[in-house]
Amino acid sequence: NQDEFFNYDVFALELAIRMMDLTTQKSIRFGGDKDRGGGAVWSPDGRWIAFFGRLGDKHGLMIAKPDGSEVTVLASPEGTNSPLPGIGNEVTWAPDGKQVAYISSTPDSRAAEASGDPMVITRYLYKPDAGEGMTRFNDNQRLHICVVDVATKQTRQLTKGDTDEHSIDWSPDGKELLYLTNPEPNQDEFFNYDVFALKVADNSVRRITATEFNEYDPLWSPDGKRILFRGTRRGLTDRETTMEDTHMWIMNADGSDRREIGHVIDDRQGSPRWAPDGNSVYFTVQERGSNTLVRLPISGGKPEYVVREPGLVGSFSVGKDGVVAYSYLGPRDLNELYLKSGTGAPRKLTDLNAQVLAGKQIAEVQSFTFVSNDNQYEVEAFLTKPLGMTATSKHPLIVNIHGGPHGQNGPAFNFKNQVYAAHGWATLNVNYRGSTGYGQKFADAVFGDQDGNEGQDVLYGVSAAVRRNPWIDRERMGIEGVSYGGQLTDWLITQTNEFKAAVPIAGIANLVSYNYMTYYNQYEEMEFGEFLHQGNLMDVAWERSALKHVAAAHTPTMLMHGENDNDVPIAEAEQFFIALRDVGTEAIFVRYPREGHGLAETGHNIDSIERSIAWYEKHFPKPGEEGITNVQP
Repeated sequence: NQDEFFNYDVFALELAIRMMDLTTQKSIRFGGDKDRGGGAVWSPDGRWIAFFGRLGDKHGLMIAKPDGSEVTVLASPEGTNSPLPGIGNEVTWAPDGKQVAYISSTPDSRAAEASGDPMVITRYLYKPDAGEGMTRFNDNQRLHICVVDVATKQTRQLTKGDTDEHSIDWSPDGKELLYLTNPEPNQDEFFNYDVFALKVADNSVRRITATEFNEYDPLWSPDGKRILFRGTRRGLTDRETTMEDTHMWIMNADGSDRREIGHVIDDRQGSPRWAPDGNSVYFTVQERGSNTLVRLPISGGKPEYVVREPGLVGSFSVGKDGVVAYSYLGPRDLNELYLKSGTGAPRKLTDLNAQVLAGKQIAEVQSFTFVSNDNQYEVEAFLTKPLGMTATSKHPLIVNIHGGPHGQNGPAFNFKNQVYAAHGWATLNVNYRGSTGYGQKFADAVFGDQDGNEGQDVLYGVSAAVRRNPWIDRERMGIEGVSYGGQLTDWLITQTNEFKAAVPIAGIANLVSYNYMTYYNQYEEMEFGEFLHQGNLMDVAWERSALKHVAAAHTPTMLMHGENDNDVPIAEAEQFFIALRDVGTEAIFVRYPREGHGLAETGHNIDSIERSIAWYEKHFPKPGEEGITNVQP
């Protein structure tokens, strides 16, 4: 979550806050190696920076001078593990610089009984979010808007109750705070955030939008006359992922003249920023495996691509005269910061990974397309080639499937793929139907068809890769993926025996049990259009579950899962492990303590990669001992 904030000649970087003089490109760090900071925001006059952090024995919401001096703790905000959508601004300055608004939490009306002995659960969303790691239950803390006076450090809580208010932005006239909340009476079961404004003087609230769909990241225009936000059109979406691409919208400050200006780009659009003159907006766009940066005039017209290179533009900030600072993950480097002015070439500001990558070869990533099994779509895949290739060498292939399903792979530096490449193995990433970056129709193509044609897209991608690259050893192919990628790994080893080994990570094996154990229970409803108990969907979900077809799974399988995963509960791996063993299929089960959805601890990440390599090596035939056992693809 690396958010950069740019103010013409210096910037702040989350995790460890640093300041750089753009003339000399020399930087200083706030605090020492163990100190942390994030969410940095410049004061209107550029003399202070507000941020969340820990410097020595000081922690909380702080302000400091740009040189890291005069650190002052303003407040001690609390957080929550409650499932929430992507949250926008958590800190915003008053235009006069005398106050700072921030987000903090207080217990809701059910917090006491839900944490008692016994625990009494009444909330539908009683589990915490995907990254909780250490906890299993929602803490029932609710996010609210607070304001602190910079001079006196006096704080005031502006909102309260059993709702969450967040994504704040202070109006240019200083009178109102823009924010999001879900006003639905059954907010746990109906995900519907709308835009509101709160008058700072008396806490009075006015509602700006009243829709059945979602708004994200609301921002005042520089003159305060308009509001920019990301939004959708559909009445059914979900906290975790949405099939519908978010687009840019603009409306007047009173909610009138609401219009979708992002419709000119048929791809998923990220968090926006206003241009300083208020005549255009900047935002990222997922596009064929990459993340580009776009500027779009609000009056209409064609979008201008500010950065359109293979790889991923992350966070960005817009300074004077359209100067843009942004993070970028390219094919041959990890995330670095860049500066771009007008049509000029980007200037690299940091080289943080020079020592790590020094002397190391970076494998080439090659894109190719193929026609889907049902002749409906052109599907794109990315092949990371192995190092050490010769004219006659043969190399294993690992199929690495992305999660989501509404996500994407691309040419950007992928650490695990590069480890495999250094080991002499190729990696294939297929952007199967349902992936983002290829338009709304393509993202919708997985609707009602999980573990269906998108799985065939992966297999057809393998066929195309093997046939077009004779150096790939079809007798040494493995398959893996995380989350939905783990689900497809589980599924595909019940559909084909062409892989010598499989490593599903945090995968779903039983769509029925998963639906009732995950923390975001609306997901299957969104993906199929109805609840599992309606119509014959329960039967469809069971038919599309790998567990039902486990008798056909003969691929040696190493399941990996975080023990505290509330996104895909570990019971999914537990079921599939026992089922595989019942069938007589070789299987082992690696459980990672303290981990949620995905691995956070460095030691666990290293262990996961080393175990994966060892598992494949154990089951790949030795050179000269292959025989021809695999006639596919």
